[in-house]
Amino acid sequence: MPSSQPPSLGKATIDAVLAHAGRATLAFQWAHHTGPYATMFWFNELLAVGEGTDTIRQFLLTASEVTRFSLAEVTLRPEMFDPGPTAEKLAMTDFAQGWTHLDGLGVAVQTTVGLHAYAARKGIRWDTQEITDGIAARAEDIAALTSDPVTAYALAHDVAPGTGKREQAIVVGALARASDGTIRWGGELPAGCVGAPVFYSVPMGDDSFRLVCAGLALPADGQAFGHHPIATFDTIRTALASLPTPTPRPRRWWQRRI
Repeated sequence: MPSSQPPSLGKATIDAVLAHAGRATLAFQWAHHTGPYATMFWFNELLAVGEGTDTIRQFLLTASEVTRFSLAEVTLRPEMFDPGPTAEKLAMTDFAQGWTHLDGLGVAVQTTVGLHAYAARKGIRWDTQEITDGIAARAEDIAALTSDPVTAYALAHDVAPGTGKREQAIVVGALARASDGTIRWGGELPAGCVGAPVFYSVPMGDDSFRLVCAGLALPADGQAFGHHPIATFDTIRTALASLPTPTPRPRRWWQRRI
């Protein structure tokens, strides 16, 4: 069950999630199949801070378990492009091979080189709001989470009954630390929301708060509190730091449409 939270703080947190990350998420599924459905999102890893310019690496993140098929259908969101795309769907071939799996975390990552190449080929550009290093949880944020639930918000693309539309939604639940030390989602997590980023707010006094992205939602594993564990950003950040800086390579999946 979600924890209690003043309505004003809940609304302000939702507004902050949409303002900072509303254009960070994409819906995808196994093409020509009824699932699995999932959400992936853009993340900027901060490598160095310079005078007026920061050095970053840009990744897509999702749950490993929902990447193990060869052809994915991605729903394109017009608000994430300038100008808008001419297609509603994008097929990503060799989908499973495109991901790097972070050992023991249940998280899959890939660079956004292919997505940028697709946009360049179409004469458009991405206009995204990546989840940034400043919002992504650090070790001290995760350590502060206890067995007492805190209200949390998954920014995801569920599956509309009947139509199968993958519109963005905010799903309200809770985060708490389970007896095994893992951070878990409490409450319902609809189909399509695995892989989604999960946020919560830390009150700072004087009606202010700090927005934190705890990590991403993993598939349910049947544990007592919150069937869905959360892969937390403190461990994700450490794993990303060990990856070599990729060399951009041309890819062909953007040449094909659903």
